[in-house]
Formats: sequence, C-alpha cells, structure tokens
Amino acid sequence: MSTDTLGVVMNGVTGRMGHRQHLVRSVLAINQEGGAPLTNGRRVRLRPVLVGRSEAKLRDLAARYEVADWTTDLSRALADDANVIYFDSQVTQARVPAVTQAIEAGKHVYVEKPTAGTLDDAVILAKSAQAAGVKNGVVQDKLFLPGLLKLKRLIDGGFFGRILSVRGEFGYWVFEGDWQPAQRPSWNYRAEDGGGIVLDMFPHWAYIMESLFGRIEAVTARAVTHVPYRVDENGEGYDATADDAAYGIFELAGGIIAQINSSWCVRVNRDELVEFQVDGTEGSAVAGLRGCRVQHRGATPKPVWNPDVPATERFREQWLEVPDNGQFDNGFKVQWERFIRHVVEDAPFPYDLASGARGVQLAELGLRSSAEGRRVEVPQL
Repeated sequence: MSTDTLGVVMNGVTGRMGHRQHLVRSVLAINQEGGAPLTNGRRVRLRPVLVGRSEAKLRDLAARYEVADWTTDLSRALADDANVIYFDSQVTQARVPAVTQAIEAGKHVYVEKPTAGTLDDAVILAKSAQAAGVKNGVVQDKLFLPGLLKLKRLIDGGFFGRILSVRGEFGYWVFEGDWQPAQRPSWNYRAEDGGGIVLDMFPHWAYIMESLFGRIEAVTARAVTHVPYRVDENGEGYDATADDAAYGIFELAGGIIAQINSSWCVRVNRDELVEFQVDGTEGSAVAGLRGCRVQHRGATPKPVWNPDVPATERFREQWLEVPDNGQFDNGFKVQWERFIRHVVEDAPFPYDLASGARGVQLAELGLRSSAEGRRVEVPQL
C-alpha cells in the first residue's frame, strides 16, 4: 500500500482547542493509524508545520510531540509548495487576514468557527476561496459526536414523525477568576477582542439545526452579561464587555421551533454539558454529546398535574437509551479525515466556508435581535 504525505500548516495550535483536539487527537492520531484512509485503500499521512506568535511555546510543543517543523513566520510556511493545507484555530480576530493570505497562496483551507467576526468578512472569505478554486472547510465537530449521530439516525429512520420542537441547554459555570482560575481565556469576555457567547455558540447552533432539522428562517434572542467584572490570567481585574449568556428562539423551515439557552453562568443539573430535547408526533429524544434517550408515542405515560401531592412517577426512568450500534471515533478527527478525502479525491464536503458564513450570520442577527428587542428574519445567503 503506497502512502502519500501532505504538509499541513497549523496556525494557532498553542491554544487549548488547536493543541488538544486538532494537533494531538486529530492530526497526530491520524498519523499513528498510518494516515487518513482513502476510498481506494491508500492512506495519506500529514506533516504538520506549527505556526504561532510565541517561539517558546512552539518550540516546547514541537519537542513534546516530535514535530520537526515550526515557525513564527506564516509567509515562509505558506511559500513551501509541499504544504498543501492551511488550518486556522487562532482567536477570531486574527483569522480573516491569515486565511486570506493562505487562499492567495493557493492553499486549501480548513478553519475553526466562527470563520470571521462579521458576516461581511465571512462572506468575503467564502467567495475568495471559491474564486481561487481552493477546497475549503469549517470545523463543525458536534455533528460527529455520538449523541448527535444517534439523533441523526433517529431522524433518518422516521422515529419522530413530524418534528415539532427542539429545546437545547448548553453551558456551565465559568469561574470569575478571583478565588478560582477561570476555565476559559479572558478575551472571551471582552467584546473588543472578539469575545461573547453569541459569536462563539450561535455558529454551532446554526450548523446543527441546518444539518438536522432545517433552515433557520427567523431568530429572537436576548444576549446579556450576567457577570460584569472578572479577573484575567495575570490576576488583573477587568470589565467584562461581552455577553456571557444568550437565550434564543429559532424558527425553522417546516414550522419547527427551536429554543436554545447558552450560558457560562449556569450550574449544571443535567447529564451532559449540552443536551437537546427533540419532540415529535411519534416520539421524543434527549441527546447529549455521547448519550441519547428516547420515548416512543406508545410508551408515553399520562401524567396528571396535582401540585398538592408528591410526584410519584420517576419520569427519567421512563426513557430508553439508544444503543451505540457501532464505534464512534473522535469527532474532530473524523471531520479531518473527511476533509483530507475532499482535498485528495474530491469527496463531498458540505461544511464549507459558505456554511461557516451562515453561522456568523446567525450570530450577527442574534445580537441585532437582542439590541433591538425584536424578531429578525434570516435571509438566505
């Protein structure tokens, strides 16, 4: 079996997501298995070239994982013809100029979301990639998680009948940074640095709803800053200017109504950090990152509302767990392998920069809805 090698410029891998999910659990994991599998039986290995601003961090990361190539000079990495793919997991504000530079260098581009801080920039990126004829993709990892794969299986099998509604809960308590260090970087809470939970999470909700339930036709949202003062990584206090919670109602094609709460100011009282309940005429399901439980129409109990007596029914025990029926690989790694097949053999890959632009559009319109206190229609891009 012959093996090819593709150079992959990885910009932003000193950050948490770029390091753990993309470098270690995706690119290096793919190489440990002999490369990304192609439909013809061949495998493609990836040669990562680490790029970032901190020479010290890059040197340490390269030494830890025995990566031969690293540089703080993006132009030099893009000038190498052996580097075929450019990957970007930088902070959002740095993404557009770097991805644009990669497109102009003729590289296929694969980027984290949001693809840009504004819809105008996101659309320009998508059109630039199309005009340049380069393959392009956006990370949409949650579609490849076991819980949502099981949910997709139920939808495709007609389990729900006519889907009526989707209710989502996402979030956890992010410490303020005073008496316990925060679990997220401080820039997330500064609007001037591209922070905010709407820009962070609404692109996720956009591709999930678009891929599973239908096109988003309108949004009504309320974005708030519940915690106005936080302490950064250096122990310095700062004003939190970005939204840390958002409450959204999304109207989907076919009459489906989705409600999703996103918050970094909520204490978790559910099985997983994100859960979606889908209700249909024939059945319902609750899907998280890994698990999925169902209740069919024929097994639905008949509760009686009586606040004067204690509840005796154990409602959570009346649901059945959906079996795995297979093995699930890391969602980031699975999408990396699909993008490699897209680049090498032109396999379908619908998660492109145009899709990423629709996620930025939803975030922008959600913030407009919140600022203006009204329902906002979502035009087709």
